[in-house]
Amino acid sequence: MPHEVIMPALGMAQDTGKIVSWLKSSGDPVKAGDALFEVETDKATMEVESPADGYLTDVQAEAGADVPVGNVIALVSDTAESSGSFRQAPAKTDGVDDAPLPDGKAVIMPALGMAQDTGVIVAWHKGLGDAVAAGDILFEVETDKATMEVEAGADGFVAALLAEVTEAAPVGDTIAIISAEKPANPVQRSVTDNGAAKPVAAPDPAATAKDQSIPAPRKAPKAQAVTSSDGRILASPKARRLALEQGLDLIRLVEAGHPQPFQVADLEVLRTLPAQTAGHATTSSRRLIADMPTDGFGAFAAWAAENTDLNDANALLAGLAATSLGRDAATIAVESFGQSRAYRVPSGPFSAITKAEDSSVPDLTLRDLRMSRVSTVDLGAEDAPVLTLMQARGGLSITLECAANQLSANAAIHLLSEFAGRMEQPLRHLL
Repeated sequence: MPHEVIMPALGMAQDTGKIVSWLKSSGDPVKAGDALFEVETDKATMEVESPADGYLTDVQAEAGADVPVGNVIALVSDTAESSGSFRQAPAKTDGVDDAPLPDGKAVIMPALGMAQDTGVIVAWHKGLGDAVAAGDILFEVETDKATMEVEAGADGFVAALLAEVTEAAPVGDTIAIISAEKPANPVQRSVTDNGAAKPVAAPDPAATAKDQSIPAPRKAPKAQAVTSSDGRILASPKARRLALEQGLDLIRLVEAGHPQPFQVADLEVLRTLPAQTAGHATTSSRRLIADMPTDGFGAFAAWAAENTDLNDANALLAGLAATSLGRDAATIAVESFGQSRAYRVPSGPFSAITKAEDSSVPDLTLRDLRMSRVSTVDLGAEDAPVLTLMQARGGLSITLECAANQLSANAAIHLLSEFAGRMEQPLRHLL
């Protein structure tokens, strides 16, 4: 069966991508992961990889062409011959609802991976008629590999929501509209109203636990299990959250050779694993401490406030913490003086850091106790890893606490070492 090669979205507000060049020709043999072509938007140029082994066929766009996001532009087939079964991108239609869509900026379903066809709406963070800023989180989307928050991409008002929670929307389809003026008649539709994908039923953990036909674990030898280069456990945010809430240890899946990244469905496999025998139980939590003779952050924050527009010290702390995590983007909660503020830290300069909703689920919490008399903490694991800053003999002490299923031992050591180095010499790590 041919595999589709789609035009990916390199940004939340991207509508089209320009094909810079084809790196393979029609009929060429390709392997999964081979670069097929280069695509360019107004912000980036990247290579698009083959989703499978086979032959490149049915190329539909030449170099220099602008292609709408989500359109199928080629196939990877079992033979070098044209398949003759090319699927054109679905036509946009108002479906059964005759109400016209309001004018405004279209928000599309982004592609989180090269082989992704759809994304499932996990939650809408804004409702019809709500005012939004470009950086506000509009919705959460989940694929088989990740869950991420998607920003509105424009200032205005939510004029249309074109997909419901738990529905799978095709990549590139418009799923919301942001209008400049407050809409008089906002539009609410489901994906099925537009003749697209069907709703995806949300799993019932209680019912699944009682179901005797629990899916068998995916078979994968330990040597072939996918792991991150730094030893971090790969799992979707939703799977991590549910595992923590239900007291499940993802390390047991790693030890069993279950392939990563872990998804919510893999938690059922985890529940079926044999109970651990005495002497083989994994550590339930981790606690690491780093002591430094000097704290270079104060001087760095003063320099940034004087020479740049970066005058929010907590945002700078969030930036250093997120960079230490080694992710493209992260939500960091900074707690100081009894108050908490969440920050969304994307890849790139610290000037791009924005305040997130206080209700946002953080990837990491940074607790600043440098102005308190507390000298030691041992509070145990929380919903996300916690870095605590304290004064220590004129210098700085940093304690990392996390559950074992949040970070592997190597990942915990890497995070604390990276953050400690950045707090000691912030400028050196930014250059």
